[in-house]
Amino acid sequence: MNLLGWIILFTLIGGVLSILAASVFLLLPEPRRSRTLPHGVSFAIGALLCVSFWGLLPHAVQQAGLEHAHGLFMTVLIGILSFFLLEKLLVWRHCHSHDCDAHSHMEADLHLHQPAGTLIVVGDAIHNFVDGVLIAAAFMTDQDLGIVTSLAVAAHEIPQEVGDFAILLQSGYGRRKAFFYNLLSSLSTVVGGVAGYLSLGDVRALLPYFLAVAASSFIYIAVADLIPTLHKRTHVQDTVEQVVMIIAGVALIYWVHGFAHRFEGG
Repeated sequence: MNLLGWIILFTLIGGVLSILAASVFLLLPEPRRSRTLPHGVSFAIGALLCVSFWGLLPHAVQQAGLEHAHGLFMTVLIGILSFFLLEKLLVWRHCHSHDCDAHSHMEADLHLHQPAGTLIVVGDAIHNFVDGVLIAAAFMTDQDLGIVTSLAVAAHEIPQEVGDFAILLQSGYGRRKAFFYNLLSSLSTVVGGVAGYLSLGDVRALLPYFLAVAASSFIYIAVADLIPTLHKRTHVQDTVEQVVMIIAGVALIYWVHGFAHRFEGG
């Protein structure tokens, strides 16, 4: 098998394997899944924020160099504002197409959730594209390094994809639709891998900014769409459970990152 074949095979493994592992969450029976869903949203908040601040942004600064830090963080700011505008357009489109009352509290809550599903798919597609370029870069350095990097990507994505499924279900997607869109976004790993192989020099120069845009999407989703839903449950027990699950999301992503780095180093 030639180099491009290896890259396509292992970007498929790195992208799709994590989706298949995380989709176990979708197989839970309906009553249990409904009870688990609020915890999944809290977990997703911790996972998305940790991926952004512990994974994507430090890697972006490291790859671009400190002299480009201001440009990267300006990219994050522009990204957050852009996702706000995109979500606003999605809310308007949904409202007009469903002849809804935008000032109704129940409908407003629904509108806030549904665009979040679209945004998480877009942000995940960008993130997966970057993962594909990284896998291609690793294979073009050394085949063994490429294989290890692909497995590390899959391990890193599993807890995040569980959170993504929770967000899509919370946004009103059915199980099949949530699986389809998550699987579709994972295929951008293959696109990134092929793009990295064909024009690695040009694409790698833009990698830090792709990472910054992906981080901005995850930060926006966590802060603007998900955290407000937690404030609707005001009991002390609910708050404690939310904090515990947010910390669990942070801790698991932190642990997976550390394990992946040790695995790569070994």
